[in-house]
Amino acid sequence: MMKKRLTVPLLLLFSVASYAQNSDSILIKKIADEILINGVAYENLRYLCKQIGPRLSGSVNAQKAVLATAKMLRDAGADTVYLQPCMVPHWIRGEKESGYIETNSNKKYQLHLCALGNSVGSGKTGVKGEVVQVTNFAELNRLGEAGIRGKIVFFNIPMNPAYVSTFQAYGEAGIGRRSGSAQAARYGAVGVMVRSLASNVDDYPHTGVTQYNDSFPKIPAVAISTSDAEWLSKELSKKNPLNAWFQTTSKMLDDVTSFNVIGELRGEKYPAEIITVGGHLGSWDLAEGAQDDGAGVVQSIEVIRALKAAGIQPKRTVRAVLFMNEENGGRGAEAYLQAAKQKKEQHIFALESDGGGFTPRGFGLEMNEIQVNKVQQWKSLFYPYGVYQLAAGGSGSDVKPLRQIGTPLAGLNPDSQRYFDLHHAATDIFESVSKRELHLGAVNMAMFVWLVSEYGL
Repeated sequence: MMKKRLTVPLLLLFSVASYAQNSDSILIKKIADEILINGVAYENLRYLCKQIGPRLSGSVNAQKAVLATAKMLRDAGADTVYLQPCMVPHWIRGEKESGYIETNSNKKYQLHLCALGNSVGSGKTGVKGEVVQVTNFAELNRLGEAGIRGKIVFFNIPMNPAYVSTFQAYGEAGIGRRSGSAQAARYGAVGVMVRSLASNVDDYPHTGVTQYNDSFPKIPAVAISTSDAEWLSKELSKKNPLNAWFQTTSKMLDDVTSFNVIGELRGEKYPAEIITVGGHLGSWDLAEGAQDDGAGVVQSIEVIRALKAAGIQPKRTVRAVLFMNEENGGRGAEAYLQAAKQKKEQHIFALESDGGGFTPRGFGLEMNEIQVNKVQQWKSLFYPYGVYQLAAGGSGSDVKPLRQIGTPLAGLNPDSQRYFDLHHAATDIFESVSKRELHLGAVNMAMFVWLVSEYGL
């Protein structure tokens, strides 16, 4: 008898849940159709890449991008658009870098190289020294001052091809680029060359930030292409001394004022509860910053546009944030956090797209277990749009500071297998982006934002 009495309410519960899922799927289809049929993210990206181009913080192009994306947000129908000031570093690359290896036959092997971001320049005469190769910091420490002083340290740390997640390989191999110049200077090195952080072997050097330690001298640092790294490592294995020379004219200027660009759709029922969706507007200067992170910028704008165009008023405030200076400082993210603290804003969720505009595969969830479980209840809604993984993972460097105020975070995870062919290199151009893949990523971001707006976390 007990089982029979429970049957009706259980059936009722399942019926209500099924109706809610069906209702949600209908509205989500409306959002998806709006983006896949009428989306403008791809054309916005074309403008950002082809009419503006590289957008390194502190540059003229960065300011042009601020004004252009503010207009894009207004055209998208945001209720409010404003600029949030932040002081950013102003590093300039200077003239095109050059360098070579002197071979034992007195020939010069010309290197494909570029200065690492925030690196000091080499001076007019460049730097020259015997090359010493290390594959990790333990080797560097064993060589010590006796093996390093006066030499150029070559950090040959390839990305691990066994990792299916290329971001895992990037994070692990990146220690040489991030900290190599400071640690080599500690032992008296005159310069540093690092193997580019790229998944495949090619002739394109990949830049990226290097971090100095004020306790040691600042020495010039460059990245060489993976093809050059392979050649150099093979030559060094022959145990014949090799000398390298390179010249860079990069330098750091005084900080300048720049801006985060913010557009909002005001929540109808809970306007004080804020959902952030964003990408970073700044990019490195070797290319157009299409995948990193023009894609995330225009996808975030598209979330605003699609909700507005579909006639959907979110229950909670949706805020698209285009962060400045992610690449070589993170000042935009810090300014956003500080403003949230000062205004005592209630940030209930933040989503970032900074993995390129490739086919979406899932979302990394940086939130507590209860919140993860709630998000996973929506997984069947994502399946028709190509997202199959909603699991604990990383979010993004620009939203991550919001963890300080307890905000649950997520990051869009597109397919990453080709991302590091382009990341921070001259190949990161508009033509590398597929309209279909870019817009499908925006669909899933808009879905996620709407679901949190509707049901909270």
